[in-house]
Amino acid sequence: MDTPWTQSPEQVLQHYSVDASRGLSSDQAVKHAEIYGKNELPEEPSTPLWELILEQFKDQLVLILLASAVISFVLAIFEEGDDSGFGTAFVEPLVILLILVANATVGVIQETNAEKAIDALKEYSPDEAKVVRSSQICRVHASELVPGDIISVSVGDKIPADCRMVSISSSSFRVDQAILTGESTSVHKSVDIVPDRKAVKQDMTNILFSGTTVVNGSATAIVVFTGTKTAMGDIHKSISSQISEKTPLKRKLDDFGDMLAKVITVICILVWLVNFRHFWDPSHHGALKGAVYYFKIAVALAVAAIPEGLAAVITACLALGTQKMAKNNAIVRNLPSVETLGCTQVICSDKTGTLTTNQMSVSRFLIVDGRTGEPREFTVSGSTFSPHGSVESAGEKGDSAELESDPVQRLAEISSICNDAKIVYSSDKDSYSNVGEPTEAALKVLVEKIGCRDDSVNQSLSSLPPAARASAVNEYFERSIPRLLTFEFSRDRKMMSVLVKLNGSGALFVKGAPESVLDRCTSVLVHGQTIPLTSHLRNSILERTVSYGNDGLRCLALAYVNVTDTDKSHYVSESTKDYARFEQNLTFVSLVGMLDPPRPEVRMAIANCKAAGIRVVCITGDNKGTAETICRQIGIFGEHEDLTGKSYTGRELDELSQEEKIAVVQRASLFSRTEPSHKSQLVDLLQGLGLVVAMTGDGVNDAPALKKADIGVAMGSGTDVAKLAADMVLADSNFATIEKAVEEGRLIYNNTKQFIRYLISSNIGEVVSIFLTVLLGMPEALIPVQLLWVNLVTDSLPATALGFNPADHSIMRVPPRNSREPLVGPWLFFRYMVIGIYVGCATVFGYAWWFMFYEGGPQISFYQLTHFHQCSAMFPEIGCEMFTNFMAKRATTISLSILVTVEMFNAMNSLSENESLLRLPLWKNPFLVGAIALSMGLHFMILYTPFFTALFAITSLNWTEWKAVLYISAPVLLIDEVLKFITATFIDPPSKIKVD
Repeated sequence: MDTPWTQSPEQVLQHYSVDASRGLSSDQAVKHAEIYGKNELPEEPSTPLWELILEQFKDQLVLILLASAVISFVLAIFEEGDDSGFGTAFVEPLVILLILVANATVGVIQETNAEKAIDALKEYSPDEAKVVRSSQICRVHASELVPGDIISVSVGDKIPADCRMVSISSSSFRVDQAILTGESTSVHKSVDIVPDRKAVKQDMTNILFSGTTVVNGSATAIVVFTGTKTAMGDIHKSISSQISEKTPLKRKLDDFGDMLAKVITVICILVWLVNFRHFWDPSHHGALKGAVYYFKIAVALAVAAIPEGLAAVITACLALGTQKMAKNNAIVRNLPSVETLGCTQVICSDKTGTLTTNQMSVSRFLIVDGRTGEPREFTVSGSTFSPHGSVESAGEKGDSAELESDPVQRLAEISSICNDAKIVYSSDKDSYSNVGEPTEAALKVLVEKIGCRDDSVNQSLSSLPPAARASAVNEYFERSIPRLLTFEFSRDRKMMSVLVKLNGSGALFVKGAPESVLDRCTSVLVHGQTIPLTSHLRNSILERTVSYGNDGLRCLALAYVNVTDTDKSHYVSESTKDYARFEQNLTFVSLVGMLDPPRPEVRMAIANCKAAGIRVVCITGDNKGTAETICRQIGIFGEHEDLTGKSYTGRELDELSQEEKIAVVQRASLFSRTEPSHKSQLVDLLQGLGLVVAMTGDGVNDAPALKKADIGVAMGSGTDVAKLAADMVLADSNFATIEKAVEEGRLIYNNTKQFIRYLISSNIGEVVSIFLTVLLGMPEALIPVQLLWVNLVTDSLPATALGFNPADHSIMRVPPRNSREPLVGPWLFFRYMVIGIYVGCATVFGYAWWFMFYEGGPQISFYQLTHFHQCSAMFPEIGCEMFTNFMAKRATTISLSILVTVEMFNAMNSLSENESLLRLPLWKNPFLVGAIALSMGLHFMILYTPFFTALFAITSLNWTEWKAVLYISAPVLLIDEVLKFITATFIDPPSKIKVD
């Protein structure tokens, strides 16, 4: 049976051959178990640890580093006659292996934490169910339930499977379906047929969904779907089918890594082949040793070209970004997603609790003015459950006489007593919240704002502690007007009422749907008396009801009738329909309009998103009219904007063809009365257009869409399943926090580009340095262990500090970048190359300067330096040992010092991509100043500490040598300033920036 909601209870019972009073027989239960299987969600086999570890080594750069480590290790074993000693040769492979192990460990931890959403679904599976089998009521494990089982559920029970209602044994029956629909209001259930075969879950009023909770009443139902066939099972399948998509940054880094890996491999092979003729040089003592020597140089080239610190720096930068975001209530679960936020083009947001406060509040009410006989409106301030707020009439604060008038006081009495909710204060959160229906809680808060006629109570309110203030006025009314009996809400009456003791007699207080209540009213309460309810006055009130509805308000009418009989036994009824005979000849008191108000900061956040070229789409289960009103209030739509083609219900979306849906998602900004499946569908459609989509959600039902979206954003008040499926959790469940997170994401991307630029241009410099020495036939200017030190330590500190670069003032005034835009474009690559070539040339020139021009050096010729391999044969008189003794160490130290210093200047260049250091001075990022100072300090440490000088094969420098280092390094600042000027003037001028 595919659509049990369209069948009567008798038809469903007949389909499963079961009697509601007897239940399934034992044989039937066994047979159904064989046919339908167990009522449980299948457990997905977890990925073995070894597989997760291997996964981390599939990256091209990692594989090259791994190969470099293995080759270096093998060469270290067979190395002979190295001055640095046997132990030093192992430093390089060991350091590389440590880097790889650290990266793999981080990766495995992230992968393990990222896939827990399925496990959390089990929290919503009840352990036991009360079942009728073979005419006996028994408890069975929920997994043993089968379609056809008759179950009983009551207040507090978690529904064990998807069931069709058979009968209700209480006056009303309500279920909290928030984990499935995201809507906080509980749903009234009935046994009536829902004829619509395509009904959304909110409209399936005769179906109980697995994992939802009964909040009122008791009922009997028949199980129709179990296990993966349930609504919860659909969610499980959706989550299972979409584990982990790569983020845009991860894709770009992978592409960049693949390109870099190919370039490095080609260059290493070329370097080795170019030097083929040098294999037989006498200094190598044989062709094999010559081949091994140049093979070592090729390995050194690979080590130089790969930015070993890049992964660590990116992780550090993203982690710093997450800390800043956490202070703004955005908790990031998946680090790379921080950057993805920066290219978000569409934000699909829930309405309830995200764009709105999820705290119902009365914003308006009306009573009938005794002088004019016309409705008179009052406005109420405050949009939360806080009892603080004012009541105003016609724009003026209501005076005590107005608030103590008969209609307003009776309104307060009915709102307080005809009500099952409570307002409580949480000292931990320093906030007020509701216990019970939000609609009723809003009436309780209204009572606190109106006050009572007892001056002693009113005067004490300001001095009460928050916990007592939450319900002080309500407690006064509860003491003054004892409640004797409750006539629960029912769908046929559309109202509830309570019998109370009032003024020595009795009264029936009533609240409900305006049309239903007015139909039973014959009079109206005005100050000091009641007057007849004329047709004119009735129509005026109904017109206000329509007006309130158009403004997105939920309306309730309040009324009462005096009774003389307060004996509860005289009000016993067979069913809720009988309550109607007591609820007659009512006196109308007030029409109350309430809403889940928009968060005050959301309008500005949406305006900022629009200015940043980001489209905001509202997706809600609420009705179309209310949703459109809220969207106008918060700026998604203009106040008088024509919404044709811009607002659709889930049903309307389903009726469109695929081509029409694609056209719709490009222009529509509101989808109301939606199902969870619509969220996933909208993500697919938007992503199909190449858009980067952020999706918010809080229920179990939202998990598949959160997982599928480029950025899944869960609410802090949401379910654990949603939080585990999401990339980011909003602690305050506030849309404005997403806007701040997008800004932070853009900043992080900009800073990521800056430190990648810094690291890559530095690494290009190292590659050019090695390639140039090999090409010219010079001795090694730098050895692998020195390059590792520079890449991992001295470079990584400034690179990490670049993550603290300040945001540009126009960061949220430019359109989102294309997620497919390469990390390194042609012009940016040209800039990398220019700076990198200068870094490499400066390093090699420093080495040559020491040998050729330095007064304290040997002052040999360029020819002698570039033919050092043939020194013993061609010019032994110069002392060929200079190329391997302390002189070589001194020249190498010059090269290393130039490399470190020029890269510190390059870090200064990276403060901004296009802005000159004259306009954006270095001290704007104090962390960068500190990092440069620390890096230079570490460099001084290895230069002037004997242990490190031996380890890195270097020596200390004098002041003359340091002046040469500074003179050779400083021009990189001037070169980049020229490149910035060209970029800002010709390549990417400010006129291209979008300004609203």
